[in-house]
Amino acid sequence: MTVDDPTSSASGSPGGGPVSGPGTPIGRDQHTPHHEVDHTVQPTADPLAIRLEQLILGAERRYTPFQAARSAGVSMELASRFWRAMGFADIGQAKALTEADVLALRRLAGLVEAGLLSEPMAVQVARSTGQTTARLAEWQIDSFLEGLTEPPEPGMTRTEVTYPLVELLLPELEEFLVYVWRRQLAAATGRVVQVADDEEMVDRRLAVGFADLVGFTRLTRRLEEEELGELVEAFETTAADLVAAYGGRLIKTLGDEVLYCADDAGTAAEIALRLIETMEEDPQMPELRVGIAFGTVTTRMGDVFGTTVNLASRLTSIAPKDAVLVDGAMAEELGRTGAAPVSEKKAAEAREQAGPDADEVTYRFALQPMWQRPVRGLGVVEPWLLTRRTPKIPG
Repeated sequence: MTVDDPTSSASGSPGGGPVSGPGTPIGRDQHTPHHEVDHTVQPTADPLAIRLEQLILGAERRYTPFQAARSAGVSMELASRFWRAMGFADIGQAKALTEADVLALRRLAGLVEAGLLSEPMAVQVARSTGQTTARLAEWQIDSFLEGLTEPPEPGMTRTEVTYPLVELLLPELEEFLVYVWRRQLAAATGRVVQVADDEEMVDRRLAVGFADLVGFTRLTRRLEEEELGELVEAFETTAADLVAAYGGRLIKTLGDEVLYCADDAGTAAEIALRLIETMEEDPQMPELRVGIAFGTVTTRMGDVFGTTVNLASRLTSIAPKDAVLVDGAMAEELGRTGAAPVSEKKAAEAREQAGPDADEVTYRFALQPMWQRPVRGLGVVEPWLLTRRTPKIPG
């Protein structure tokens, strides 16, 4: 690749800035509309902030964006695309990049040159990594470091506490992050290699569930901000733990709503009922409603899309309080796998025909057909009410 002259049209507007985290300035793609970029942002000059940045990044500011791109052997245009994908804003040609920024550019560009990744795919890697780690970093600062950096003694400033604390925590958190990422990568890779059809690697048949807190808007007006934050955190934590414990995958949380999926219909159903049963035990928690749909789902960058996802969301919006509604495909899949009888009447007739000496078929769930109703954007659907047929298993 060639390096563009910083004054040429190929380089677009100048970029640059620190790499202390997504949302901090770097460069901008030449295709980015001029009005979408804040050209007034500048790297911080606060001495403590600079010391913390050097501690975290492990290097001093040394390069402008153009110098970093040139050192990495990539065009300014491509460098700007990578930086923007990672969530770094534009601040002009400030000298605020480090050797780590050069190495990251070189690695991404090298994967493209070697043919291991296409350029659009490399940009997706940068974007997915930036978005995920941005949320992680914000969460750790807001919920973790903020509490720990409260001055332990009168007269001490947070500044005097923050630097040594970050110095101690940084290597441990870094090792833990890599460990969790490798575990998650191994699990995701295992799911992919078990798919028989290559097309199913992107478009797969999954059970998709939405869980939604009832009356959340009213709660936001009634509760103090701190109380509301604690309630949301308790809901998200409980939901994430249950989804993971029973074999599902948490896709995302949206404050009062959780989206999850599972390869198996029975797993998705169990998670839904466990969520409701667990929330009912907490008198401070609002009622919950859950909708589940089964079908083809498009997976992209850790998210899920398609009609099945939309249907699950619509079912949630019409579900009764503390109840689970599923679509016909989900009911059919539960029946096919023996997790629930699609027809209670037929199940009773089968028991009578089998006689008293026959082994009794044990179902985990019960399904009750509800009234057909129109669902916005999806036509008329026939939801089924999902309940637990056998007593809840402790644990």
